[in-house]
Amino acid sequence: MRKLTRRTLLAAAAALPLAAGVAVAQDVEITYAGSGGGLAQVMDMLFDKPFTEATGIRVKALATTDRVSAMRAMMQAGNPIWDVAELTPIEYATASIEGWLEPMDWDVIDPNGLQPPEARLPDGGIAATYSTILAQRTDKLPEGRKMTSWADFWNVEAFPGPRALQDSVMENLEFALLADGVEIKDLYTVLATEEGVDRAFAKLDEIKPHVVSFWSAGAQPVQMLSDGEVAFTTAWNGRITQLKAEGVPVETVWNGGAIKPSYVGILKGTKHKKEAEQYVAFMIGDPVRGAEFAKLVAYPSMVKGLYDHIDPEAGREMPTHPDNIAGQFVVDAVFWARNMDALQERWQEWLLD
Repeated sequence: MRKLTRRTLLAAAAALPLAAGVAVAQDVEITYAGSGGGLAQVMDMLFDKPFTEATGIRVKALATTDRVSAMRAMMQAGNPIWDVAELTPIEYATASIEGWLEPMDWDVIDPNGLQPPEARLPDGGIAATYSTILAQRTDKLPEGRKMTSWADFWNVEAFPGPRALQDSVMENLEFALLADGVEIKDLYTVLATEEGVDRAFAKLDEIKPHVVSFWSAGAQPVQMLSDGEVAFTTAWNGRITQLKAEGVPVETVWNGGAIKPSYVGILKGTKHKKEAEQYVAFMIGDPVRGAEFAKLVAYPSMVKGLYDHIDPEAGREMPTHPDNIAGQFVVDAVFWARNMDALQERWQEWLLD
């Protein structure tokens, strides 16, 4: 995340339009379970305070961790003390499978249809995104050639050089299937079969001898690219943008990238469902406000019109930019919540073979 200062926050606030609509004083407070820290500062400035000014509904923001355990306890007690929650993919999927979230009334939350279909989930919305992408050192490429796909990453004869992958079964199976010719629209249909999983691991067998590191922290692929230890690796998109800005000859390959969303959901049984829907609509439905958020934390949403309000050069480094999003896929959090344990066990065995 970009370093946040009082000056940057005030500048972002000044860029926002005045809240539309007539403020209606209401003696209601909703509780939002977020991540806290610098992100909470941005949320307070761009969303919470303006929302209260526009509606009279107060927002109590909590810094939370292990939201799955907390939600499970609330549901078992029949007493949700949160109204709205930020959710990682696995948190969202777990909450969705367990039935801990209210259905989303998209006619209320997105009446103008600014969210794409993949962001309008039955019980959640996509608030922000980042991507795991293929990053390449441009000075290590064969003359006149660039990688453009996962098939190129697997092609060690055309693109010689050491590689790195994340130590994670999630996404690597998808990348392997894409390298083996599976189309994005069929990824999870194939992966849902035993044959599809075998096919992905067989493809990973091909690249394994050329992978010098399976990284576990986001800084590692950045350092390995910077040092020249690897020429090609998976990485998180924001890290590569920063590395490029520091002058290292690196480039992001968006094609085949895995978009990981941050979700927002409304807790089942909340006494403030109407107000919670208003808050979610305020948070994810305004491209101007979404653009200011993306400028500060570089985690853009998927709302239409977002990039009309972002500098074109900066926008082209973001995963949901129109030039970048077409060839990517959104990680299927529900699939992984259902299958993670078994596939993770096989991944660990595969690493040790």
